[in-house]
Amino acid sequence: MLSVNQLIETSLSSDVPLINQLGQYIINSGGKRLRPALVILSSKIFSYQGDQHINLAAIIELIHTATLLHDDVVDASILRRGQKTANQRWGNEASVLVGDFVYSRAFQMMVDVDSLRIMEILSEATNSIAEGEVQQLINRNRSEISESDYLSVIRNKTAKLFEAAAQLGAVISKKTKNEEKAMATYGRHLGTAFQLVDDVLDYSSSENELGKNIGKDLSQGNPTLPLLYAMWNGDKNQTKIIRESIANGGLQNIQQIKNAIDSTGAITYTEKIANQESELAINALRELPPSKYLDVLFSLAKFSINRHH
Repeated sequence: MLSVNQLIETSLSSDVPLINQLGQYIINSGGKRLRPALVILSSKIFSYQGDQHINLAAIIELIHTATLLHDDVVDASILRRGQKTANQRWGNEASVLVGDFVYSRAFQMMVDVDSLRIMEILSEATNSIAEGEVQQLINRNRSEISESDYLSVIRNKTAKLFEAAAQLGAVISKKTKNEEKAMATYGRHLGTAFQLVDDVLDYSSSENELGKNIGKDLSQGNPTLPLLYAMWNGDKNQTKIIRESIANGGLQNIQQIKNAIDSTGAITYTEKIANQESELAINALRELPPSKYLDVLFSLAKFSINRHH
């Protein structure tokens, strides 16, 4: 991953001082680097011998970084990875514009890879992420959305980039369509499990553990699965409070809502769905030959549902 981080740093350099400042801030803020790790691992599973996996891992992380810069503006976030968001430090305009720079840099690097298939996968992923973000915006303050609606949003806005990252290793290794599909399926279910646990942690973790604002989705009126399940299964008063909180946003009733989430078993239910997604991810790889890299992917699927931040 050192080579990936070095390439990311080089890629974010610019003659414009603000881009350099903001870029360095992003790099130094850390992050799990799960998506670039998926590119590296998926290429290693297939004994890939070239160096394009490094470029693709950096591209995936740049796309992810650009989405975070834009997300934090849309969500008016003030904390990311335990420190102030870029929009809190430099303002919304700078964050949006530097996010655009990061996106465009990623696409410049895609051109250098010189593969229409890779361009197709990454452009489709980027488009799906944008659709997911718009759908989430449409769903804001709407309590009538279904579990299927919710899952559709997170499969686009979060899981799609995991899917692309896992698939790319098979593509550059020139593996069969079935092997490509297995890796893509793994990534999709891994990303879905990851987001489900993120939504659990929004109500069950602390700000220090999570590194970002607790109750952020509720404050924005975003209906996530723990919130929806508590609304569907709570008593009349709990249902009313949750419905009104989704409609109006804000954290005025956060303690009552946490109590409803606890009493209805909403956390347990959401964790059960996350576990199912993790198992689907693992099962997608059952036909691949055993290796230490495959074992890491199995462990990663388990980590996605057992983490605390």
